[in-house]
Amino acid sequence: MRLYLSCFTILLGITLCQAQNKQLLYNVRGLPQSLLNNPGANVNFDGHIGIPLFSKFHISAGSSGVNLYDIFDDSKPDVNRKVSAAIRRLTRDDYFTLNQQLEVLSFGWRLNNGQYFSAGVYQEMDMFAYFPKDPALLVNEGNNAYLNVPFDFSDVAFTGEIMTVYHLGLNKKINDKLTIGARAKLYSGIFNVASTNNSGKFITRDDPNTPNFYRHFAENIDIRVNTSGYASLNNTGRTVQESTRDLLKRSFFGGNIGAGVDLGASYNLQDNLRLTASILDIGMMYQQYDVENYLYYGDYETDGIEPLFPDIAPSNNTIPYWDLFEDEVDRNLKDETVNEEYKTWRPVKFNAAIEFGFEEMFETCDYLRTYKRRNFNLIGIHLFGVKRPRTMNYALTTYYDRKFSNNFRAKVSYTVDDFSYYNVGLLVSTKIKKFNFYLAADNLIGYLNLAKSQSASIQFGMQFIFKK
Repeated sequence: MRLYLSCFTILLGITLCQAQNKQLLYNVRGLPQSLLNNPGANVNFDGHIGIPLFSKFHISAGSSGVNLYDIFDDSKPDVNRKVSAAIRRLTRDDYFTLNQQLEVLSFGWRLNNGQYFSAGVYQEMDMFAYFPKDPALLVNEGNNAYLNVPFDFSDVAFTGEIMTVYHLGLNKKINDKLTIGARAKLYSGIFNVASTNNSGKFITRDDPNTPNFYRHFAENIDIRVNTSGYASLNNTGRTVQESTRDLLKRSFFGGNIGAGVDLGASYNLQDNLRLTASILDIGMMYQQYDVENYLYYGDYETDGIEPLFPDIAPSNNTIPYWDLFEDEVDRNLKDETVNEEYKTWRPVKFNAAIEFGFEEMFETCDYLRTYKRRNFNLIGIHLFGVKRPRTMNYALTTYYDRKFSNNFRAKVSYTVDDFSYYNVGLLVSTKIKKFNFYLAADNLIGYLNLAKSQSASIQFGMQFIFKK
């Protein structure tokens, strides 16, 4: 039991020290990265080549219910009280998330029939954990104040994965109004952890008919933590060089594999009004290499714990009751490690937006390009959703996108999500001849005091963009 509770605590600590919504890049048709958010995006360039390892880097993190200031506020020095207050305030639906992407290769070009082909490789890490409300209360406060109140272990749910993604996509203009696109993906798994279908309850009932007036019940405990790519790395007998070679091998389909697809479309209601939508990462991973599953299950009932040996009690004659009880439970519940293959679904993502343009600008007519008439100014509304173990998480964004010249544009966004009601973001993109650089950051107000911020996101990229 201590092992699992320690893992939960470490996982939460990692996510707190560090959101997957990329609203600032969505619908920016001058950037090749917009095709990763919507393979059916309108494309107004004829080719691109990303700078290897620098064409896109993205990292974002969020906590829906707590920030570092809540724990480390200097005006309230009692850390234990602040931790207890945070645990009581959080609910089982609060969560912590960390997402990171690094584009290794990226390129694309327009085919003779007007279609746009793109391909590349990127590495992704995605971590997500719900706050384990009941287990956290039990560990932090014990059960003395919660007689006849069950502690539910279904509160425990978390996922994490690191993988390399190989992809190729095709974007096609159907007519003057409709553009569609699809992207095929192959996943090469490096690491995975998943624990999402746990169950069981622990409850203490007062019963005057028992010798100790209390009865403790561990009912239908069933906790399972699946891992792949972890056991070999945890082998202390391996050298750093051996571990590095193993990680590189997994990046090139030497470990767990999977496949997925992205779909998207853009539809011009009018010359200056369009709808866009996409669904990303409809895919599955087969976890069958370097797999370990940790199981903790069973039922247990006791009227109380008595010391087995007189010398267990300290010199002040107090009995370490909780420690003894925890050891007793560990002896009676089953703790197993097995090696069973399992499947995991990628966190499916959904985008939908409506965009209106004004102050029209013109380009030379070219049927091969999917969008000929453009506007200096664009305003829009963007809805984003991502599937998590219990539900969908959503974010709603309004934005203003301004093209100041052929070489410089900026986009300002305002997002409402589970982390904040005042998330202001900014993207700037500049081009020197064919070389393009962009930088984007969310929650700019939060950077004034990162300790009080519940989310942060930054991304940048460099590539060559070609037009005829």
